[in-house]
Amino acid sequence: MEYRRLGASGLHVPALSFGAGTFGGRGPLFSAWGDADAGQARRMVDMALDAGVTMFDSADVYSDGESERVLGQALKGRRGRALISTKAGLPTGEGPHDAGTGRARLITAVEDALERLGTDYIDLFQLHAFDAGTPVEETVAALDGLVKAGKLRYIGVSNFAGWQLMKSLAAADAHGWTRYAAHQVYYSLVGRDYEWELMPLGHDQGVGAVVWSPLGWGRLTGKIRRGRPLPAGSRLHETAQWGPPVDDGLLYDVVDVLDQLSEETGKTVPQIALNWLLRRPTVASVIIGARDERQLQDNLGAIGWELTAEQVARLDKAGARTAPYPYYPYEVQEGFARLNPPLVPAAE
Repeated sequence: MEYRRLGASGLHVPALSFGAGTFGGRGPLFSAWGDADAGQARRMVDMALDAGVTMFDSADVYSDGESERVLGQALKGRRGRALISTKAGLPTGEGPHDAGTGRARLITAVEDALERLGTDYIDLFQLHAFDAGTPVEETVAALDGLVKAGKLRYIGVSNFAGWQLMKSLAAADAHGWTRYAAHQVYYSLVGRDYEWELMPLGHDQGVGAVVWSPLGWGRLTGKIRRGRPLPAGSRLHETAQWGPPVDDGLLYDVVDVLDQLSEETGKTVPQIALNWLLRRPTVASVIIGARDERQLQDNLGAIGWELTAEQVARLDKAGARTAPYPYYPYEVQEGFARLNPPLVPAAE
């Protein structure tokens, strides 16, 4: 396993992390993702640890906290071998302090997560969403206090817009508070909006990307093909309304190239899609999920080899879209590009 620095921090994380969203199986969304109990989870954690996948990601909203609880049980007796990443901020109830990232909510959310996980510290704690109703100074100060108390070791965010992340980093810098080291983001061959603003921001500010849904919300599993209906067992039947939308034409163009590369390399479609992501700037770790041991074993096959530059270029071209304003001039106009060289060259 390759280990990478998380942004500009001193934390080293595995290139692949394990997403525990399939643990617990409560509620319409997460039951469709998976319903691994403690025994099944422990076997998958065993496989992950044996492969060097040492970071495990969860959230308080995953199966109403059951994901964290099952993960804690699966890691019992080997906590020191693992990095635990979890998130809070989205609503967990109807009460006034059941949502958001105010000081009171964050302190309670961290204490509750520690209890469910069966640990006295969290390696990486991330805000699951931006809370427009709370001053960023209150949020960042509260997290800094939890870091100083030893309950959190590193902090990050998830699903922030560029201005939201930059405003938070500026507040931390102005007051000498702990900076965000990670941004957990959606990024895939069929969802490349991350490249337009958040990637350059992460590169400039030393914030590493932890990628969620790297297979495009289940669209790049190798089961979806042009001109065919969704397979009967696809989770997209139940979960498509919650995931990021993808244009069918873009999806099929990408899948066509993935199929070609699968024949050329002998690798599976998911392995190729994950391997492509591992080469992208600012990406520190890609979260893989698995409903069962077979799927986990396949995803683990994404490391230990590399696509050629020519193969990467074909994937880049298949998944390319014209950036919206104000980003597109930097892609198509020489003067703009000269002032701001892109981290990822435009596909030709």
